[in-house]
Order: sequence, then structure tokens, then C-alpha cells
Amino acid sequence: MSNNNALKHGAEKGSLILEGRKIIKTYPTPRGKLTVLSDASIAASRGEMLAVMGASGSGKSTLLHALGALDKIDSGTVLLDGQDISKKSETSRAEIRNGRIGFMFQFYHLFSDFNALDNVLMPARIGRRMNGQKRKELLERAAGLLERVGLGDRMLHRPFELSGGEQQRVAIARALLNEPDVILADEPTGNLDPVTGRTIHELLKSLNREYNQTMIIVTHNPSLVKMCDRVTYLVDGKVTTDLPKGFLTVPTSRDGTKK
Repeated sequence: MSNNNALKHGAEKGSLILEGRKIIKTYPTPRGKLTVLSDASIAASRGEMLAVMGASGSGKSTLLHALGALDKIDSGTVLLDGQDISKKSETSRAEIRNGRIGFMFQFYHLFSDFNALDNVLMPARIGRRMNGQKRKELLERAAGLLERVGLGDRMLHRPFELSGGEQQRVAIARALLNEPDVILADEPTGNLDPVTGRTIHELLKSLNREYNQTMIIVTHNPSLVKMCDRVTYLVDGKVTTDLPKGFLTVPTSRDGTKK
């Protein structure tokens, strides 16, 4: 990520960057509509690392998809930097996703026929920005990000030649390529062993501090939750800060330590 972008984030630290207001999302079923999100509201500020927890099937991934303009919502509003992105056309939402929102998933979604460097560059290829001087700049940025996540010597390796933790590092670098306003992560270490997962948690926290990068992270992992600035819960289709019965977490401070 460039110094200019880091300065941009720093200058606006604490200001609201992404907000979902009264989101309703339903899916058709043979028995009628299934309501997954019901008046769900959530907000994140620049530089914030926000955890979203909830029982399996509570709609956490659906919430991320709504916030990231991957899915259209039935009603409500999603504001990115004050701009309503929920009512835009699919083409416009795709441009927003590609340029302003970074995604991390549990299963990495790397392209098996491409090496690590090419996988990191994929958002730029999709956005048709790999031309002329821009191509050189993007190549340098992608290589720099892989260096930053500890894969400087693995850039030309394809996914099958990388461990699960290394593949997730590639996915993290890919999410950062276009200097997004927000990173949305869905169980980013859910498919990793505890030791590797902890390493990825520390990397995410380090990137959050270094770049003042906003992150909204769906997770069940207490270790990752402890590193976040705030914890919210998805219960009955709504977002709440009240600790639901059965959830055990530890309040955190800004630097991710126990209060």
C-alpha cells in the first residue's frame, strides 16, 4: 500500500467509512421467504478493526456480502464514505467492489493455474488496469505486498505449492492491491491450524496498525476477537453490541490487549 494511501487513511482516522442501515435480506424457499437479515445496522470507522460474531447460520456472511455490494438487499441502505452503494447498478457495484473493497475468504479462492504474484494482480486484471506505466506500478505494488506478508521468495509458486497459511497470505496481499477503503474478511483463519491461524491474526493486526486499514472480520476465533477494537453480534437478523448468552469473549483495547 502506498504512503499516500496510508496518509489518506491517517488523516481521516476515526471518521465513518462504511455503514449499513436497517438492512433486510431475504431468500426464496419452497415454504416462502426466509429472512436472514432483519433491520441489521452496523457501522465502522476508518482504521477500525471490527469483529462480527454469531451462531452458525445467523447470516454473518450474508451481512458481509451486503456490505461489500456482492448481493443486492431487499431494503435498507449501505453507505461507503457517505455514498449509497446499495441502489447502484451491478456494473457500478462491481467497479466499487474492485476498487474500494477488499475481500478475504476462508477458502482463499486463488486461481490454481496462476502463481502467487499473478493471483495478487487479479483485481487489477479484472479491472483492466494492467497497461503501460500502470502495469509496472501494479507489478511493483504486488511484489511489495507479497514481501510484506512474508512471501518474497514464493512469488512464482502456484497455490498447490503453498501451505494453507501461505495461500491466505497471498489472499491478504490480493485484498490490499487496490488500496481499498475497507477489508471484509469472512472467517479468514477458519481453515487453518491454530498456530498458523495465530500468525495470520498477528499479520492482520499489524496491517491494521501500519496502514490504518479498516477491517470488518467475521470470526468465531477468540484469539482474533481479542485483537479487534470492537465486537458486535448478529442475533435474530439484527446486529447488537450486547453479549448474547453462550458467547464468551474478552473486551479489548485499541492495541488488541485485554482490558
